[in-house]
Amino acid sequence: MTSTVQLQRMSHGEQFRAFTLRGGTFAEPIDPFLAVDHAWISGPTFPPHPHAGFSAVSYLFDDSETAIDNEDSLGNRNLIQPGGLHWTAAGSGVVHEEVPAEVGRTVHMLQIFINLPQAKQGNAPFALSLAPEDVPVVRVPGAVVRVPLGSFADANSPLTPPTNVRMLDISLEAGTELSIPLSDRESAFVMPISGEIRVDGLVFDLEQATVPVIAPDRAQRHIALQAGPDGARVVVFSGVPLHQSVYWKGPFALASMDALAHAVASYQKGLFGKLQPR
Repeated sequence: MTSTVQLQRMSHGEQFRAFTLRGGTFAEPIDPFLAVDHAWISGPTFPPHPHAGFSAVSYLFDDSETAIDNEDSLGNRNLIQPGGLHWTAAGSGVVHEEVPAEVGRTVHMLQIFINLPQAKQGNAPFALSLAPEDVPVVRVPGAVVRVPLGSFADANSPLTPPTNVRMLDISLEAGTELSIPLSDRESAFVMPISGEIRVDGLVFDLEQATVPVIAPDRAQRHIALQAGPDGARVVVFSGVPLHQSVYWKGPFALASMDALAHAVASYQKGLFGKLQPR
């Protein structure tokens, strides 16, 4: 069935604002995703901070005014350019920081938290990057579909992440209809980015701040999209739910209380490494 989830509005001073989506105790109803922030960032907001047990993924829209300067305690440092994606699989623990490359210019992005299967939550952390020019693009009449994660039509993302998910950045001209197929057991949700969009006949837009969610047991195995009179941009997220518990403590999310306690203790011992604030 199709249901809806309310987005929360979040801000940190004048440099960060976002529409935020959060899953619950079992990441429901967006499992295997844990959270998504649709954000606008114009200056350093969050100092170096740890993660463990999941993946932190940054995707910059191609209309972003500047890049993101990304650094982690593994020794990686790179610019995430508009249209690009960076995936940090935190696993057993990592410290990272992301700041706009040019202070005062606005980054338009998605910050996505994706759960790791329990068997991978203790693995060593690593990072994957996808440059804008390497993101596959599908063009059909009235629509452009960028495929940074997963697949659509005959396009496949070159990344092989530790959690098999799909993310489609879709731009639709006025009135255009597009069908997104879903595999068996795949759940999905649609985040409006701009304009008015019909999802399975229901109308959504950014200011309405609601997200349609498609459960994996729905008989209809596709999502019907139709843009409003001014066109629309949406991001479709999908994946097979992990159905595992999620225990949160600040920036840590693990599948058991023992694993959570171990991650917190490891960080306090300095085992995640360190970064100097910028």
